[in-house]
Amino acid sequence: QVALVESGGGLVQAGDSLRLSCAASGRTFSGYRMGWFRQAPGKEREFVGRITWSGGITSYADTVKGRFTISRDNAKNTMYLQMNRLKPEDTAVYYCAADSRTSGPYEYWGQGTQVTVSS
Repeated sequence: QVALVESGGGLVQAGDSLRLSCAASGRTFSGYRMGWFRQAPGKEREFVGRITWSGGITSYADTVKGRFTISRDNAKNTMYLQMNRLKPEDTAVYYCAADSRTSGPYEYWGQGTQVTVSS
């Protein structure tokens, strides 16, 4: 079992930056692939980006590519989402997810942290 807790959300203005953290506990964090997702009001949850267990490979949704960066520190059991040049359309609840397999749906999810970007 893995427990995930997101933090770092808040209210910012368009163009600002924010860094989210996802702290994991319960099992060996380094063996898990991790991902970030978000859900805006009235919309379905969407993929933001992911990172392999080693941190060597990342991929992003086109909507955030070039603005968001995912990283992880396995020694601290923490994954990060650095968000730059934020836009009002980035407003959403952001969730982190983890899974021990190499592909397929993520098994573990955090409770989410709210990010609100004002124009």
